Amino acid sequence: MFLLLPFDSLIVSLLGISLTVLFTLLLVFIIAPAIFGVSFGIRKLYMKTLLKIFAWATLRMERGAKEKNHQLYKPYTNGIIAKDPTSLEEEIKEIRRSGSSKALDDTREFELSDIFYFCRKGMETIMDDEVTKRFSAEELESWNLLSRTNYNFQYISLRLTVLWGLGVLIRYCFLLPLRIALAFTGISLLVVGTTVVGYLPNGRFKEFLSKHVHLMCYRICVRALTAIITYHDRKNRPRNGGICVANHTSPIDVIILASDGYYAMVGQVHGGLMGVIQRAMVKACPHVWFERSEVKDRHLVAKRLTEHVQDKSKLPILIFPEGTCINNTSVMMFKKGSFEIGATVYPVAIKYDPQFGDAFWNSSKYGMVTYLLRMMTSWAIVCSVWYLPPMTREAEEDAVQFANRVKSAIARQGGLVDLLWDGGLKREKVKDTFKEEQQKLYSKMIVGNHEDRSRS
Repeated sequence: MFLLLPFDSLIVSLLGISLTVLFTLLLVFIIAPAIFGVSFGIRKLYMKTLLKIFAWATLRMERGAKEKNHQLYKPYTNGIIAKDPTSLEEEIKEIRRSGSSKALDDTREFELSDIFYFCRKGMETIMDDEVTKRFSAEELESWNLLSRTNYNFQYISLRLTVLWGLGVLIRYCFLLPLRIALAFTGISLLVVGTTVVGYLPNGRFKEFLSKHVHLMCYRICVRALTAIITYHDRKNRPRNGGICVANHTSPIDVIILASDGYYAMVGQVHGGLMGVIQRAMVKACPHVWFERSEVKDRHLVAKRLTEHVQDKSKLPILIFPEGTCINNTSVMMFKKGSFEIGATVYPVAIKYDPQFGDAFWNSSKYGMVTYLLRMMTSWAIVCSVWYLPPMTREAEEDAVQFANRVKSAIARQGGLVDLLWDGGLKREKVKDTFKEEQQKLYSKMIVGNHEDRSRS
């Protein structure tokens, strides 16, 4: 028994030395750079190394699949049915022109054959629904060593299998503990720092400290995800008295933007850990939190937001008008509330690179804890952020038209599909009023020309 004591003390000493070295490395290479907003380039080197590994693995898989005559990719990677980006009105007019004796005659009345066109469009929509597929993970053509994202992945070589197993060990045994430690550090500093700043008297010094405490903590949290972010056109960053609106892919969108700017957050009051963070943050900065009963009162929400933006000394409000997370391929309908209050809108486009990890939160499939675990065991979070020029509502525009104009600008800059559908369809059925609008549209396409001639 006594012979084991020196060995036990050696183990304890080695463990203590290891923890000291680990903490020193965290402090020197991660926490300190986050405090001062600098980078040593380690993450970019890490990303370049991963890209080379992915390229080698993809080539090896393609060669192995060819040797074994296996199908590696889906036959239709962009959807089940290839469709041109034309409207229903244009399509049916083209069909009527082609079926008419006169090349430019598009005034034909309804014919029985038109039924087949609408039946075909209905079948295409059922088979390749452009809405519901925005609520599932974005598909990858090749394997990123995280999961078997191929259509028909088969065992190809021992080297690939060993590489995948090594990746699992690195992500779960090294990166995951490191990231959890960083996330805990960032959240703890945010709660403690904002609480301390909250006791200071209002003034420039308090604003200065609050800004840098927020930025420091968010940058530490960004490093907890090994996030590599490229910001474009920083001259267009949101300013006080305005509203920052962005497309929404993940809850970490907030961290991505807040690590480069200082915002007032808008949201519902929560309990638990989130509630502790919210109460601490609001002491140092005028965030806009709503009680559960207040969220449904549109007039109250609009009033609170209007009062905030009218004070040009207050921070820009950060809002995600889609109201739900979309899978990094498109932008869906913006709720009009934030476009009704007459403030300057600062659009921001966010686009993630799915090669390194899928940032999309499918809230109907994964809880927050499971989602964060998936994020922290991915290789990295790589994204680009574009700050677009500020936009204001024009005299002839209503709130919906203004929201659509801003949404189109974000989609165009981020290379995303611009959809008119409501993201609420993720959990709700299509409203009857919207069905009626579509029915009127179809009716107008079928008999509209005939009605116009009758009136004339």
